[in-house]
Amino acid sequence: MQIAPSFLSCDFSKLGEELVRMDKAGADIIHLDVMDGHFVPNITFGAPVIKWARPYTKLPFDVHLMISEPHRYIRDFAQAGADIITFHVECDSNIDETISLIEECGVKPGLVIKPNTPASAVFPYMDRLYMVLVMTVEPGFGGQCFMEDMLPKVGELKKYADEIGKDILIEADGGINTHTIKQCSDAGIDICVSGTGVFKADDAKAAIEKLKKLCE
Repeated sequence: MQIAPSFLSCDFSKLGEELVRMDKAGADIIHLDVMDGHFVPNITFGAPVIKWARPYTKLPFDVHLMISEPHRYIRDFAQAGADIITFHVECDSNIDETISLIEECGVKPGLVIKPNTPASAVFPYMDRLYMVLVMTVEPGFGGQCFMEDMLPKVGELKKYADEIGKDILIEADGGINTHTIKQCSDAGIDICVSGTGVFKADDAKAAIEKLKKLCE
């Protein structure tokens, strides 16, 4: 299991120090949630913040675009230092064109599905994807309860990936902590996003180690 601390939970007054701390704590990926206040009812940060953050760690930046028209901003986020860009299958942009632009920018593409969206919504694009992110809460705000009934989607995605001969990562985001991560692991999830459970922990290294141990 890979652990991706959610950048949204960091202390933004110490942005650089927080990223260095996650690096030393054994994080595998940094997850960055970009919200536009339109696609979801919240606003976070944009490409400039990611660009400022990029020099502080060599960990992969997994940029999750919760925005209505991701195609318009792909180049900005790629240039800011994104290694992976995931965007919602429910967005207003053309999915194929957006995937193509991500690839053109030398970044790994991924799609995201909200809780009410079936796994099959991403099947037409899976042969081109590096990752699928399954939301285990309604996107927009942290601190929500984990939706266990989202886990069967993981099996559907893995099964379809096998059928088309595609090796694809499945990520989960929302309500993941020491009480829910074993369920994620058992379901076949490869990457778990964790926010306050890691960034707000007294000992981030111990918190990450505990999450990984619970998956063994």
